[in-house]
Amino acid sequence: MRIERRMSRNLITIASGTSIQNAIKLMKQHSVRHLPVVDDGRFVGFVTESDLRGLVIASMLDEITIDHVMITNPLTVRPDDSVEKAALLLYTHKIGGLPVVQEDGRLVGIITVADVLEAFIEFMGMLQTSARLDVVLKPEPDSFEKVSGLISEFGGQVISVGVTVEKRYGEVHSFRMKKLDVAPLAERLNQEGHQVIGWEE
Repeated sequence: MRIERRMSRNLITIASGTSIQNAIKLMKQHSVRHLPVVDDGRFVGFVTESDLRGLVIASMLDEITIDHVMITNPLTVRPDDSVEKAALLLYTHKIGGLPVVQEDGRLVGIITVADVLEAFIEFMGMLQTSARLDVVLKPEPDSFEKVSGLISEFGGQVISVGVTVEKRYGEVHSFRMKKLDVAPLAERLNQEGHQVIGWEE
């Protein structure tokens, strides 16, 4: 999934000469935690709520402006990058948002942790009425196909499949399906040599 499908396009931006006080007011007014810094239509930096924390009192005493505290070379992504890439950057660098910049340096959007989370929730089908089945597959090359076949045999329709690695079980496949009675399916999967470790209906 490309970032351009998930990024916010209605940007609240700020000039580098803006005072800290006004930047904080703007964040509160628009309920945002990140402000791209734009001068004469050119993206020049990025400032976050955490950058401004602790500077309020200092800015009252001295007219500190955004150019003193902004990140001048922030991490950025392109609109044709994947949401997965954005998620990895946000997680790895423990940040809340990324400016989305065209190849020519033009700012076109911003993608936040909330945008990425919403995308993954929708992708996993969690907004639909559904059931989930967590299975440790039998160690055979065609196990995934056999489990998928059994799900269909029991009237299940797979919405999404996620794979995690857990210390206790190793690789766990989480099948999210349209609503169905999971218990008989779980019993059959166990009989076939797979290990069902949990489900929800």
